[in-house]
Amino acid sequence: MTIHKEGTGTLLVTVLTLAVINGAAYYFAPDSKVLHTFLWIASAVLFLIVLQFFRKPTRKTPINPQHIIAPADGKVVVIEEVTETEYFHDRRIQVSIFMSPLNVHINYNPLSGIVSYFKYHPGKYLVAWHPKSSTENERTTIVTRHQNGTEVLFRQIAGALARRLCWYVDKGTRVTQGQEFGFIKFGSRIDLFLPLTAKILVNLDDRPVGGETVIAEL
Repeated sequence: MTIHKEGTGTLLVTVLTLAVINGAAYYFAPDSKVLHTFLWIASAVLFLIVLQFFRKPTRKTPINPQHIIAPADGKVVVIEEVTETEYFHDRRIQVSIFMSPLNVHINYNPLSGIVSYFKYHPGKYLVAWHPKSSTENERTTIVTRHQNGTEVLFRQIAGALARRLCWYVDKGTRVTQGQEFGFIKFGSRIDLFLPLTAKILVNLDDRPVGGETVIAEL
């Protein structure tokens, strides 16, 4: 396991901030051992929390053109038939995965193909499990076309804590199932919009592993 590239700057800022706080405590209260001990423990805990958030585990994707792979770690909070209004304008099966701050926040391509549509939407920062977060929060919309012509839409959605979406694809990008396509910082959600003919292989409250768990069969 390594540290993701998106964490470099955040970890540096965290270390510098904690160093300043602890340095100030030694300067203004040099004899307060209780305060120094508390700050050292609190600093270590905070640093470890931030460090684990940016962890990059090794994942082995079972590449299969008939499978839709989980785009992220987390908890399945939505499985329902909805009308997708941005790209397809028809009925689709929505599967949503909520990521808590404790989850790995790397985003993985759910299928191989070519990105046929990409759009970034600025927006609000409602809690990620809010029903309107899918259409009102800051988000990206990505559609990948499989070699058989099937298209799958998925969205990165920022939550109340997540204030930065990172993505590594654009329209025309050729992607591979299980390959990273993005990262979301500090709590978020990903929505998948699948054809009505897809066979859903997860249930509500399941906890898929990004890049490995099979969400559906096409």
